[in-house]
Parts: sequence; structure tokens; C-alpha cells
Amino acid sequence: MNQCLKISLSIGLTNGFLDGFVLKNARKLHLEGVAQVVSDDHIKIIVCGLKENIEHFIDTLYKGLDKYKIDNIQLESFMRARDYRGIFRVIA
Repeated sequence: MNQCLKISLSIGLTNGFLDGFVLKNARKLHLEGVAQVVSDDHIKIIVCGLKENIEHFIDTLYKGLDKYKIDNIQLESFMRARDYRGIFRVIA
């Protein structure tokens, strides 16, 4: 079953996080959506795909807590408002 989720998080170390961690893992799990820097220490991620793959993605984020100094992860259901065309994008 497909699902969409909005993930907001605070991060202390942004170097390599979006391209090297988020994008890599989203593509590996065949997810689509977008990751965007909202401010210097705040990132918003919209992710859509199979429920199991999204759960793996969330687990991966939690595994990166120490390395990237991730804090305050907030998850909420998201109604897809646009077609991501099967691609996960990073907007910096």
C-alpha cells in the first residue's frame, strides 16, 4: 500500500546529509518526493512510496541521529498534492 509522509527535523550537521544520506536512502528504497532546507538547521522531507519502504526510511533516519546530530523528528501523514514522477529530489 502506498503512503505519503511529511517529516520535519532539526539537524546540527548538514554536510552530506541531504545528498549523501537522505537522497541515497530514498532512491535505494524506491521512494519519491522532495527534501528541502527550510533554514540553517531545519529540513522538511516529503516522502511517498510503499508503507514498508517508508518505515525503513524512518528507521534509517533514526540510525543517523548521532552522526548528523538529528533532533526533533516530527512525522505526519501527508496528502499528495502533486505528482513526483517517481523521483526523489533535493532542493537546497
